[in-house]
Amino acid sequence: MSGPRIAAVLTVRDEGARLVDWLAHARAAGVTDVLAFSNDCGDGTDRMLEALAPAGVVHVPNPGPHGNKGPQFAALKAAARHPLVRAAEWVLPMDVDEFPVVRVGGGRLPDLIGALPEAGGIALGWKIFGSGGAKALTEGPVPDLFVRAAPRIAAWPWKAAMFKGLVRRDGTWNRLGVHRPRGGRGGMVWFDTSGRRMPDGWDRLFLPFGRDNHRLAQLNHYPLGSAADYVLKAARGRAAHPGDALGMDYWAERDFDAEEDRSAEALGPARREEAARLMALPGVAALHEAALDWRRRRLRALLEEERFRALMGRLLMARPIRALRPEEAAPLLAAARRAVDAGR
Repeated sequence: MSGPRIAAVLTVRDEGARLVDWLAHARAAGVTDVLAFSNDCGDGTDRMLEALAPAGVVHVPNPGPHGNKGPQFAALKAAARHPLVRAAEWVLPMDVDEFPVVRVGGGRLPDLIGALPEAGGIALGWKIFGSGGAKALTEGPVPDLFVRAAPRIAAWPWKAAMFKGLVRRDGTWNRLGVHRPRGGRGGMVWFDTSGRRMPDGWDRLFLPFGRDNHRLAQLNHYPLGSAADYVLKAARGRAAHPGDALGMDYWAERDFDAEEDRSAEALGPARREEAARLMALPGVAALHEAALDWRRRRLRALLEEERFRALMGRLLMARPIRALRPEEAAPLLAAARRAVDAGR
């Protein structure tokens, strides 16, 4: 299929078990190139990225040291100067737990870009998916495993209204950020994924609450997985702000169970066909199986440590969170807006 050259920038560590299905979905959605940075991989993710080179993946080792900001910021800084990004027409920083869903045209990112011809940046609004009550270690495509999500119109918390910026490489920025780029000559024209033009000078990391931000598209975000999956994530740590530990607070703000959402299945057939092609590349299937085995062994080892055993116990006891009603969230949002306006 023809369309603009869209480069995804990916930062990964120990994600070999999820990589093929993520890449298959991204390619089905219209991503043409992937610039992938890896660091400190124990499961063979780095070797898998090399094996996926025929599928448009360029692997860049990112060993550090990374300082207080972590490997993701270092990767994004390097990515802005990389020839693959410079050759792209559009750039989208993504994580391996993010799957774009487009509701216009053929359901691909080029269709979304075509629907918003004035856009220099498209804020792909997150739709956060919870654990769905899953406890054990999971295997298989994430969009098939987790279908319980935040409400389409979210009231709280901030994370439910965050986005990733799909941005035109037009000179209005010169530094990539985790959610939106910075620098350059400014003046980027932003649209949200309901097709609304954002105000001139808009500079937020979240979309407005209390309205449907997903009429044209959404970015399905699967930050948790199952309870056991989350223990592995907590042990791995954060790609940005590595000093912030992952605990029950992170889980409690994301384990949504408000509604069923199977929107990613629109690309399911194309994703599965592409995944089969990727698995057939030399070495990929064996590396995938090795990564699955690594996850099993890693979880057993972690549960021998009290902090991870305790975390697993709390997760097993926890229930999915209840989405707040707008009237419940109103005083929290008002106080948060006052803090933002005051620069706190």
